[in-house]
Amino acid sequence: MTTLDHLNSCDTATFVDTLRGIYEHSPWIPERAAARRPFATLAALKLALQHAVTQAAEDEQLSLLRAHPELAGKAAIAGELTLESTGEQAASGLDRCSAEEFASLHRLNAAYNDRFGFPFILAVKGPTGKGLTRQAIIATFERRLKHRRQDELQEALRQVHRIAEIRLNALLGVELAFGPAIMAWAEEIGAISDDEQGLTCAYMTPAHRQTAAKLADWMRQAGMDVHVDAAGNVAGRYAAIDPAAKTLITGSHYDTVRNGGKYDGRLGILLPIAIVRELHRRGERLPYHLEVIGFAEEEGVRFRSTFLGSHAVTGHFDLSLLERQDAGGVTMREALLQAGHDPQQIPAIARDPAGLLGYVEVHIEQGPVLLEKGLPLGVVTAIAGSSRYLVELEGLASHAGTTPMTMRRDAAAAAAEIVLLVEQRCSGQAALVGTVGQLQVPDGSVNVVPGRCRLSLDIRSAFDDGRIAAVRDVMDGIAAICARRGIEFTVEQLVEAEAAPCAPRLMDRLGEAVQRAGLPRFDLLSGAGHDAMAMAAVTEVAMLFTRCGNGGISHNPLETMTADDADIAARVLLDFLRRYR
Repeated sequence: MTTLDHLNSCDTATFVDTLRGIYEHSPWIPERAAARRPFATLAALKLALQHAVTQAAEDEQLSLLRAHPELAGKAAIAGELTLESTGEQAASGLDRCSAEEFASLHRLNAAYNDRFGFPFILAVKGPTGKGLTRQAIIATFERRLKHRRQDELQEALRQVHRIAEIRLNALLGVELAFGPAIMAWAEEIGAISDDEQGLTCAYMTPAHRQTAAKLADWMRQAGMDVHVDAAGNVAGRYAAIDPAAKTLITGSHYDTVRNGGKYDGRLGILLPIAIVRELHRRGERLPYHLEVIGFAEEEGVRFRSTFLGSHAVTGHFDLSLLERQDAGGVTMREALLQAGHDPQQIPAIARDPAGLLGYVEVHIEQGPVLLEKGLPLGVVTAIAGSSRYLVELEGLASHAGTTPMTMRRDAAAAAAEIVLLVEQRCSGQAALVGTVGQLQVPDGSVNVVPGRCRLSLDIRSAFDDGRIAAVRDVMDGIAAICARRGIEFTVEQLVEAEAAPCAPRLMDRLGEAVQRAGLPRFDLLSGAGHDAMAMAAVTEVAMLFTRCGNGGISHNPLETMTADDADIAARVLLDFLRRYR
């Protein structure tokens, strides 16, 4: 079996020959990576190989891509693939295509080559390394055909690196200690949904309660003492030997947006469960209590109230929200009682800050920065503050054919102007973003001037002063637009969350753990809100981001990550936990 020590100590020719099959017909990649030896870890070797490709000229990159065979193409039929490619295509059943599937792949291969000038490349062993289905491969093929050429070139190269990662693992006999379990658990609870067509897990629905029960079971099996509190948080405690020790909290949320992804929030619960399971297997205790919390609600889908779980833990749960109704008229209080919880016990959930050492959260990035940097992990510097509103516009519904343009009180036209105002005000300023994510014309008709319109407003920044100034300017703009157009408006504030800087001390310790894993420390801002924002009210917080695939997309069924990235994130967090004092 080839080892990293052997690769570090052998001559260059042997190094290149040993890694010859890692990148398809491209020995120049290990030749260039050899100069960066010795590699402290496998992750460092993977980065060196990736760096050789990234720094290559575009014609060299295209040559690498064109060295890859088409999926189920002529070379596969003729038995002319490399041993590695043969095994990979067979793992996804591409050697057993139906006539219809083969025809689809043949058509897609031709269309892709015509559009991009290189073959379609996909790591068909997939995020877990076990293989994608033929249906998933064809769907990915069709989706990526719509990409712009430069975007697809970069995606194809990322797929090459994923193929190389899987091959390198096989060459070195690597067995991931944490990643496979984390991915399998995510799949299992990802199948529990309020909606048969996608993953939706809203607060206190049957799917939500079933997910909580599954998390509690896994925590117990991992060796934790577990309870589900009055807000629905699933808390697992891995106790220190000293009962008087303080507590370090980790975790994230297990609710989802509508039609969401499998890893948002849930990675931050499943990953530390896998770590505790390993500590328990080894009989190892930490010098502090480690508490893993699956926060019951963060997204605000059912009751338009975010961070319910973490606000309960910090003692900031707003009890007036218990009377808020969902779309079906069920109050939050009723939903909790139906689930077997006592809302009156929620204030008792609050943790004493004096007993806390800190809070650390692992989360998918939900963006493309790490993906474009080619890095599996990043250390979060701060979580952007957020201001969210619901804006109701009231004009006058009138006949579309008989109402002159100059006499209209068109609510939708006012909304369109507001959307552009938000885009203009929030563009060109660092760390400031503005979004109108919902836009509705209730009871609209093709032949009626819209009399009502409803839109959401979300303004975020890492700097509270800049966010507040942008909100003020947008609100002034809305008032001016509506006055000019004869529109009445109301604004309901949904969320007002201050930016939450991460503790430099904890950031440094996470960064050191990342570097010990053989990766460079890379710091980045979180534009998305996280439970760490709420936890910052009672203790120091830190966050570790993991890379998202599929262009960094999140809050979407296409949200993805790999078992390898989950594994190295777990190893980094475990290193951090073992050294934490």
